[in-house]
Amino acid sequence: MAAFFTHEDGRYHATPMAVSAWSQGQLAGTAVCGLLAHRLETHSPGPVFLPARFTADLFRPVLDEPIELRSSIVRDGNRIRAVDASIVQRDEVRARATVLFLAMADEPPGEVWQPAQDLPVPERRLDGPEGAPPLFKSGAGDWTHDFASGVNSFRKSAWNNVPAIVEGRAVTPFERAAFVSDTANLVCNWGTQGVGHINTDVALALVRLPEGPELGIVAQNRVAANGIAVATTTLYDRIGPVGTCTITALSNAMRQVDMAEFAAARGIPVPR
Repeated sequence: MAAFFTHEDGRYHATPMAVSAWSQGQLAGTAVCGLLAHRLETHSPGPVFLPARFTADLFRPVLDEPIELRSSIVRDGNRIRAVDASIVQRDEVRARATVLFLAMADEPPGEVWQPAQDLPVPERRLDGPEGAPPLFKSGAGDWTHDFASGVNSFRKSAWNNVPAIVEGRAVTPFERAAFVSDTANLVCNWGTQGVGHINTDVALALVRLPEGPELGIVAQNRVAANGIAVATTTLYDRIGPVGTCTITALSNAMRQVDMAEFAAARGIPVPR
């Protein structure tokens, strides 16, 4: 089974799938978030609790070197459990995350306003057990695997089937959501010259876990000035929305990423 990490001798080792588009010696934020979620989920109080909020701080590059994962329960109660996790390399915390597990219950009575949702879903299914390259949609264009399709200023969506985070373990719905949440940077900050911002954090909020192997993400809002961009997305499956993700990103114009070149370097087919 293809996976982003292997687990040996108490440490995690990245596979080539986890390498960042920004640097060959660093790991992608998607893989980092997926691995942190993998560790946090081991502290779940049980099936009646939802990992309702996942936040990750990506303040140092996570290197393509062995990873030590640390975690602890910060607060435990009848309706909420807070858990912290961190990635440690070279005796430094490189990234950290927190999850709030909330006890699920019936919705209160009454009608409350909710916005109409425009959530594009491809007819083609990405439901293979090994995962698949993502599909992209820009504006009114068709869904495509082409990593060059987003070189424009249109609103973007991506549709994902995430491979295993850790070798030998099927990806869980929470790991899938955490992994895809980091692609908020891609769908919101991908423009006519590539991706020029690198996100420093991820704030994922879920009302339910995604169902099935597919998970979409669509840009909802973006505000940018002074080399800082704040962007918000909706995550959704074939049933409907599962939650939102907000990121804060810094300009990285000196190393702007061409996604077509990134895909070619990883051996991902890019149709022309």
